[in-house]
Amino acid sequence: MSRPRNLIPRYRKHKASGQARVTINGRDYFLGPHGTKASLAEYDRVIAEYIASGRSPSFGIEQAGITVAMLSADYLRFAKTYFGTGTNSEWYAIKYALRPLVKLYPEHVAGDFAPTQLRAVRQVMVDGGWSRSHVNAQVKRIVRMFKWAAGEEKLPAEVFQTLRLVPSLKRGRTDAPESEPIRPADPIMVAETIKQLSPIVADMVRAQLLIGCRPGEICKLTPGAIDQTGRVWEATLADHKTAHHGHTRIIFIGPRAQEILRPYLDRDLDKPLFSPVEAVDEKRKQDAENRRTPLSCGNRPGKRSGGLRGEKGRRKPSGEYTTVTYRRAITRACDRAYPPPKGTTGEALKEWRKAHRWAPNQLRHSRGTEVRKQFGIEGAQLILGHINADVTQVYAEADKAKAIEIALEIG
Repeated sequence: MSRPRNLIPRYRKHKASGQARVTINGRDYFLGPHGTKASLAEYDRVIAEYIASGRSPSFGIEQAGITVAMLSADYLRFAKTYFGTGTNSEWYAIKYALRPLVKLYPEHVAGDFAPTQLRAVRQVMVDGGWSRSHVNAQVKRIVRMFKWAAGEEKLPAEVFQTLRLVPSLKRGRTDAPESEPIRPADPIMVAETIKQLSPIVADMVRAQLLIGCRPGEICKLTPGAIDQTGRVWEATLADHKTAHHGHTRIIFIGPRAQEILRPYLDRDLDKPLFSPVEAVDEKRKQDAENRRTPLSCGNRPGKRSGGLRGEKGRRKPSGEYTTVTYRRAITRACDRAYPPPKGTTGEALKEWRKAHRWAPNQLRHSRGTEVRKQFGIEGAQLILGHINADVTQVYAEADKAKAIEIALEIG
């Protein structure tokens, strides 16, 4: 095995001059006479700045020598540490946003990056079929990278100040398509899909629909987060979408949702209520009950050949659901509930699936719309956990039937 690399460059003596030096990214920093307090203090300063940069490969390079590719690599390294690599981490969105930038201008000096180049990158996104709102969001991520670089003294602040003057794409004034708004899930389609889900995922869907929480919140819900003392249970979430803003997220769980969750409370306080491992075990029990092949023949229960890879071909279930696996389970159930007509391929197949699939975040829209009908926008805001009522307007669609009734009355 090779010797692990020293993460902190060493304080060394330059034999020819007798000076103390430290080498970072192939560049020597001379610190003064070797062994003196002044040279050791200078060494501490240089190392502190290097560590503060996140051990950046571009540390010590003059601003004129930093390219777009180098800056992007530094920013992604920072974002990975700052945002983490969770399923819905901002880090993934930043990686995706920087791809067209690095593809077009890898060797371009970052300090010379101007609005003309930013518009060119934006046009690549538009030509790629990205929606207008998505393009605007991704361009803002690129501009934020230059803001971060200015704060790290990698670039002059004027670069960021100039880029932020580029206006966003406006509706009706661009070739970028408009993204379709998220609609509430069709209740009939949800009911048919539930029949095709495993009992555990089906309970997740029922509970989320009643509670109105986000998909990630139902996946992470634990017994320890739920206060069961009142008639309405209160679940306080430490990890949620707006936690970094200092907001507290409380989920209110009524009697019907309590009945669904109660069988899942018999586990460690910090363990998620819903587990893919339990879902797989339950599926295997059902398969064993319906098995026609004698146990002495065929694959053993819970085993499969895995092809040439044997046991390595098996994918072990995770200990908790993520938004990705939760959505995937629902998508597959939709396909079983609404199989496309034979011979459907290409664009026709895409349109069929688009019309016969729904996503778990639509359940939140469904609950928001229902609550708004009965209790108004303020009630929907409380249940959905929004700080701003304007956000609730997006999730809770207005009751068109009520609007039509009023219009008929007032003429």
